[in-house]
Amino acid sequence: MSTPSKVVFRTGKRIYLRPLSREDVPNLTVWMNNPEVHQFLTVRKPMLLEQEQAWFDGLKDKDNQVIFAIVLKEDDQFIGVMGLHNIDNVNGTAVTGSFIGLKEHWSKGYGTEAKMLVLDFAFNALNLRKICSVVFGFNGRSKRALEKSGYKVEGIRKKQVFKAGKYCDEFQLAVFKKDFLPLWRKFKKDLV
Repeated sequence: MSTPSKVVFRTGKRIYLRPLSREDVPNLTVWMNNPEVHQFLTVRKPMLLEQEQAWFDGLKDKDNQVIFAIVLKEDDQFIGVMGLHNIDNVNGTAVTGSFIGLKEHWSKGYGTEAKMLVLDFAFNALNLRKICSVVFGFNGRSKRALEKSGYKVEGIRKKQVFKAGKYCDEFQLAVFKKDFLPLWRKFKKDLV
């Protein structure tokens, strides 16, 4: 009897995406409660393990979203999540959200690589036409990563969100399929 292989949904140069699993939930809970990660998320309160487990269990009933684990190829380490939310097949749109939970992996391009793989899935498998994302004004690293994937700022909601004791801007960004495809062709060449 052969040993089952690991699950890999999309693969990049240094990371791969796989479906999120129940075994990932404890790490998610730790990361979401880490103040350095929490500041970039929309959740306000501490997250209990039971809440995260209930959220995970509810995913199977949601056809309008897909959540991926971001995993390093070199050692199969789970380092973050990337989601495609509010998938709207009528309008051809969706919203992405992501975070790298382990700070030692920030600013290394893993998020951008994961975003490119998710956008390939969104545009070339689901046939969506536009993907949106929102970034807090103080999160320049995330905004730059989105822009590397073809996103452009569509609007700024001034002093929209209360974070760290003050109101901050919220950037609304989006990428259209036609603008992503040339970036994808170049990205794909670098994979071989």
